[in-house]
Amino acid sequence: AFDKMSSLENLIPVINKVQDVFSAVGSGSVDLPQIVVVGSQSSGKSSVLESLVGRDFLPRGSGIVTRRPLVLQLINVPKDDHGAKAGPEEWGEFLHKPGEMYTDFTKIRDEIVLDTDRIAGSSKSKCISSVPIHLKIYSSRVVTLTLVDLPGMTRVPVGEQPNNIETQLRTLILEYISRPSAVILAVTAANTDLANSDALQLARHVDPEGTRTVGVLTKLDLMDRGTDAVDVLSGKLYPLKLGFIALVNRSQQDIISEKPVSAAIAAESKFFGSHPVYSRFLSRCGTAVLANTLHRLLMQHIRNALPNLKTQLQNLLTQTQQQLSQYGDPLLDGASSRGALLLQLLTRFSAAYRDAIDGRLTDGATVELYGGARINYIFHDKFSSFLGRLNPLDGLSQNDIRTALRNATGPRNSLFVPEAAFELLVKRQVSRLLEPSLQCIDLVFEELQRIVSQLEAKELSRFSVLRERVLSVVNQLLQRCRTPAKDMVEHILNIEMAFVNTSHPDFIGSDYAMSQVLSKLGDEKAQQRIQQHQQQQQLQQQQGQHAQSPVSQQSMYPPPQMATSVGGLPAVIPPITASSRPAVAPSTLGTHISSNSSVRQDDAVRVPSTLRPSITPSDKERFESELIQSLLVSYFNIVRKNVLDAVPKAVMHFLVIKSKSDVQNDLVARLYKEELFDELLAESVETASRRKACQQMLDVLLRANSILADVRDQTRY
Repeated sequence: AFDKMSSLENLIPVINKVQDVFSAVGSGSVDLPQIVVVGSQSSGKSSVLESLVGRDFLPRGSGIVTRRPLVLQLINVPKDDHGAKAGPEEWGEFLHKPGEMYTDFTKIRDEIVLDTDRIAGSSKSKCISSVPIHLKIYSSRVVTLTLVDLPGMTRVPVGEQPNNIETQLRTLILEYISRPSAVILAVTAANTDLANSDALQLARHVDPEGTRTVGVLTKLDLMDRGTDAVDVLSGKLYPLKLGFIALVNRSQQDIISEKPVSAAIAAESKFFGSHPVYSRFLSRCGTAVLANTLHRLLMQHIRNALPNLKTQLQNLLTQTQQQLSQYGDPLLDGASSRGALLLQLLTRFSAAYRDAIDGRLTDGATVELYGGARINYIFHDKFSSFLGRLNPLDGLSQNDIRTALRNATGPRNSLFVPEAAFELLVKRQVSRLLEPSLQCIDLVFEELQRIVSQLEAKELSRFSVLRERVLSVVNQLLQRCRTPAKDMVEHILNIEMAFVNTSHPDFIGSDYAMSQVLSKLGDEKAQQRIQQHQQQQQLQQQQGQHAQSPVSQQSMYPPPQMATSVGGLPAVIPPITASSRPAVAPSTLGTHISSNSSVRQDDAVRVPSTLRPSITPSDKERFESELIQSLLVSYFNIVRKNVLDAVPKAVMHFLVIKSKSDVQNDLVARLYKEELFDELLAESVETASRRKACQQMLDVLLRANSILADVRDQTRY
């Protein structure tokens, strides 16, 4: 049992050491078990702390005196450890002034005031700060404890206090007492109504079950005559699982007359021992009872928190080790090993680049698409989707097709659909595939640059000059690889436009296209004749004429007249009807014009500077336009399919695969030179200091983790 208690006694100093480390490095990532003291300004909170220490050391005055959290570590030092001649019996040390001992507790009070003003501003401003002051007090008269004294609660701003002082104080207090690892010491004056206690209200807000709250009743000697705190101490009025402890503070006159704290504690003991009521509750009364209770509760709380604390330390250890690995091993920084270090960094970067493209990197594998997966997204979700949405006839109007057909026939009227017009229009539409294909290359190029920028942050953050040189070399490599990739894509499109293969097995062919167009036009013509017939019948019915329509069933569906196809493309010979004959009788142009005196002859023979097809196309032009469109769509789909297959292959071969295979060779050839070792591996002072601090943090965490593991093993049943 003695060994078990001895092991538990070691817990508080260990937690104090870990707390000092975290405070020194400015880290609060681990919630350490501690006792947090809360209360209003007039509750006697400062007197409670001074009673536990046995000395006057806290600032006093009106308004908010404690304007920063005070982390107070009480460390019991037996007299046998140092002897009377070896050093002082009790002293204080501040974390912000390491190695400086304060044997005069008046100077401790002055230093608290000075450091508070340094962080929170002058005392006139009454501003508060969440940055804590860390104070250790070594004495043979204290019980080993760790307490956090917080500013006292106030509701109404006084003097130069900010208007939201209550909100600021409440936020600061809740930040500390909300942690599950905190034991709350709620200080309330016994001569006030517990229902109005700020400390108990805040404690109930974060600890509604009262499992980690200790109530402290101060100023019992000032209660009205005939009243007592028996109902509170017995847990009837305000139940707390850890109960209440009653104290008697020094009066204001005692403080002014500088009555020693030890004398006040003796008077307190005499008061409770001789009181007719409180003498029956001595186990819940007095400063000594409070100190021993808090010591016991803190040890139990630390023991209960050990598993979670161990887990937090392990996580922090892992993070620190990862951070230290990024700063590199200082053993490789010697002149004889610089070449090996540089080659190792270049090799590691090149391997990471290849792994990122091939999908072998595990960092962030479940968070977002990365590396080669993003390149795949560009090929299939961007490039393929965009080309699939392209309309083969976009940017090509009926007038464009008719103009191309007319221009392809030259000075003669064509009996057949000219193939030259079809090839001209095909090349025009196929050329539209070039721009998105080149954009696909640029997107992949940018993605490779993105991979490089993410990799350099992990591997080369230690050496700024080397990082810049590696980025420059790799970007130049990507630029060199992008040029042949673009040339190849342009060749692919030029090859498709160089020879229009109308014999392709997937091409629709002239016969099938012609049958489709004839069917479409025939259906449209028949529909028009039916509509005309219906309109004529309605007109006859309105006029009372019941004669049969002159339009016969046969005239409604005239068979198209078609010539045989020549050269693989169909030709159409429109029927010659009266309506298709010239309106002017055969005669010379001059003779015909001279018969109309209102028209000048020079105006009649003048040719416009710009000629376009007529607004209303003839039946022959409509047929040819529909046929060309059908053939264009078929051939464009063939070329689009080829481009969708060939462009990603070209990008992978000339850009992605080429950069993967050449990245390490280029880096070594350009950077692995002995005369560049010192320049490339020049480490900044900031990086070196960070690595040193990180290493120190890691050492402390390893020691704390080892001590906690030993203590846990010794205290296990």
